[in-house]
Amino acid sequence: MSARIPLVTPVLLALSLVACDGGASQPPVTDAPLYGSALTGEFDLVDTNGNQVTSADFAGKYQLVYFGYAYCPDICPFDMDRMVRGYNAFAEENPELAQDVQPIFITIDPERDTPEKVGEYAAAFSDDVIGLTGSPEQIEAAAASFFAYYQKLEPNAEGGYLMDHSRTGYLVDREGEPMALIPVEESAEAVAAELEKWVR
Repeated sequence: MSARIPLVTPVLLALSLVACDGGASQPPVTDAPLYGSALTGEFDLVDTNGNQVTSADFAGKYQLVYFGYAYCPDICPFDMDRMVRGYNAFAEENPELAQDVQPIFITIDPERDTPEKVGEYAAAFSDDVIGLTGSPEQIEAAAASFFAYYQKLEPNAEGGYLMDHSRTGYLVDREGEPMALIPVEESAEAVAAELEKWVR
């Protein structure tokens, strides 16, 4: 019996390796459109409780990021709604993977969007969304790391104002590397399709 063990063991080892892989694992993503770009995806901001939150806090998770502002009268609410509905649709089909995707709303209007305000705004769309704000300098640095554009427009007679800004979403991978733009301006289905394409 003992003479047969060395012959059987390599066969069992090979079978165990095949069983571990099972052919179900997907190859790692290497061709994401933002890989190799100048985007860094770094930020150092404040959450609704006033706690410091940095991009490094999400290591091991994907980040689904949108820049907007709570007083936005039209564009931001629709974009956020499409982003969240797309995320929810992805979560229905891929519940385990969705647990590793963190939706994040970052304000570009720190003058009015206090920690409490961004928390309320984010929660209005989903309890899964984290709202972040910070000082003007922190917001400027965060936006620059994504090449996100924003500008305060001239106030009206009552002192109110709007913000002009870019309106795309960003997907950041588990290593903190921006990997793809998410078409929140299009549809929830388009958002879900992009998450399906890139999230592993």
